[in-house]
Amino acid sequence: LRMLQSEGLVTFHPNRGAAVRSLTMVEIADMYELRCRLEAMASECAATRGTDKQLAGLAEAAADFAAEADQLTTRDASAVRSISHLNDIFHLRLIEAAHNDRLLQTLVRTVDHPLVFQSFVHFTQEELQRSALFHSLIAEAVGQHEPARAGRLTHEHINQGKDRLIREIQRAGSVSAFYHGATPPAGKPRSSAAS
Repeated sequence: LRMLQSEGLVTFHPNRGAAVRSLTMVEIADMYELRCRLEAMASECAATRGTDKQLAGLAEAAADFAAEADQLTTRDASAVRSISHLNDIFHLRLIEAAHNDRLLQTLVRTVDHPLVFQSFVHFTQEELQRSALFHSLIAEAVGQHEPARAGRLTHEHINQGKDRLIREIQRAGSVSAFYHGATPPAGKPRSSAAS
């Protein structure tokens, strides 16, 4: 708890204990901008440092995410957890291929996984497939050892997730309402982004 407090994620209240600190819209935008820049750097490093095995694993993770995205038509929590987990695998493999431990540690602390999960709840099927396409394009650029292209694609991919998330928070009326009342718009299947 002390570590989470030092990272600004938890606040302590006298005689009441600890509580998760609410994020503001500005903090969410800043967090995503930081993630964009850091993960773009990770993609660039992966394109020059990744082993053949890691690049193959990245391509496999992109394909697994795409296959799940094509089949995701339900609104239940297990389906969202599944696609969110496959998204995590893709991004973790990308970061691992960068061979930069400090960058990995910084990114792990930067990504707000509950926020990413909640954004997946609201993705339409079209947005989910676009996310899958970006995963594929990023894996291809990294696999072809094109660092600048991989970095640009990663930056745009994460920015698109941020834009979708912010639109949904604005629709909910507040960050708190978004977290506590996350239900997808009528007629839209639950799915993916932050990432």
